[in-house]
Formats: sequence, C-alpha cells, structure tokens
Amino acid sequence: MLPVDDLGEPVVLHGPPRRVVSLVPSLTEALVTVDPALLIGATDYCTHPPDLDVTRVGGSKYPKVDRVLALEPDLVVANSEENRHEDVERLRADGIPVWVTAAPATVPAALGSLRRLLGTVWDVEPDWLVQAERLWRDITPPWTRAVVPVWRKPWVVLGRDTFAGDVLLRLGVVNAFADHSERYPRPELDELQDADIVVLPDEPYLFTPDDGPQFFPNLRPVHVSGRYLTWYGPSLVEARPALEAALKP
Repeated sequence: MLPVDDLGEPVVLHGPPRRVVSLVPSLTEALVTVDPALLIGATDYCTHPPDLDVTRVGGSKYPKVDRVLALEPDLVVANSEENRHEDVERLRADGIPVWVTAAPATVPAALGSLRRLLGTVWDVEPDWLVQAERLWRDITPPWTRAVVPVWRKPWVVLGRDTFAGDVLLRLGVVNAFADHSERYPRPELDELQDADIVVLPDEPYLFTPDDGPQFFPNLRPVHVSGRYLTWYGPSLVEARPALEAALKP
C-alpha cells in the first residue's frame, strides 16, 4: 500500500527521496537533521539552519511553482495551513509527489506528524524528536492569562485550537481567546485588555519593545521568539526553557 500524508492523500515514492523541496520553514529545519544533502529547495522564509544553501522558491503562500518544478524534486513537503491547495495540486498534476502535513492544534499532534513523516519516508527517529516529546509531555498548572497578538493593522490574535496556544498552555499560560469560535480572531484593541500579560512574538509581525507594549498599558509585556512559539521541529528542544525564562515574572 502507498503511504498517505496527514490529509490521507497517497504519496507515490520510489524509495527514500533524495531531492526534496520544503515549503514550510519548521519542516525545512527538521528535514536538514535527516540529511543536509536532501534539500535542494526551500522558501525565502526558511531561515534555519542559518547556513542553509539551497535554491529559494519564493514565499510559503505564493511559491514560484515553476521554479520548484525546474528543480525536479522527488518530494515536496507542504502544510495545509501555510500552503495553498492549488499550488499543491499543480505540483501533483505535474507528477511531483507532495506530502502535506496538517495544521497541528497541539504539541503532541505536531510531533506525531513529524514522527510519521520522518519514520514513513526515511525510517528515522532523530534524537531531537525523542527529546522534544519528553520535554513537552509535562504540563505546568495555569498561573497567568495572556493575550497573544500575531499581527496588527488589523489586530489578529491567537484563538482556538492553535499550536502556539497549546505551547503556552503547557507552560501554564491560558490564552484569553482560547474559546473563541475562530482560530485567528480580529478583535478591536479595547477587547484585548482583559488579561495579565501580553505575549509579543517577533514573527509573523515583528513586535518590539517600541512597537507593541504601548497598546497594552495595564498588561505585562513578554517578548518571545516567534520561532520558539510557532515552529515545530528541532527548535522545540530549545523552546521550552527559552519561553519559560521569558515568561517568568
């Protein structure tokens, strides 16, 4: 039987892929740990590892599909939330196998998706994956309530069922919008003040000490790495101690 990706789509592989294009930054970082020589292409936003030297194929939302096709990959790795369905379908129509990961709502779901991808396609279990599973198994009792903007102009915050929200919850931080009907609601600024802290990541919007805290005068600002908050891959090993240190009063 053919292997299937997270969305249940079959992926036709003729042995372990050796020419891979990644359209997802955190998956790029994970794939490099299997074998740095695997990757031949990645998006402009695939910033880790910092010395990654591959052909760039544009952004995640709008990759240059012709450039991907020209690389003749034997596998493209994508994500259901970060990449457009029409781009995935065009690659498949041109005979390129595409493995699409689902948008995870929890840390265990994210790590389980990575375990299945790496184990199914390359039969590997990286040490960082085992370590991340162990580190994030513990859940700290709730101790504070947070608003977590990811964009402004307009304001966009973490809502229900997000990976970043589960990261914070496992650190004892309750997302003030966790019960919202949308995953990324767009409240008015005056609706964002009912919390103890405001968590300000540096991506996708680059919040800084001069751009962010002034909108939340009664909340303690916590500046965090967006990579640690939203990426799932090897960075999760560093993320827990780094986020705990940043959140500490």
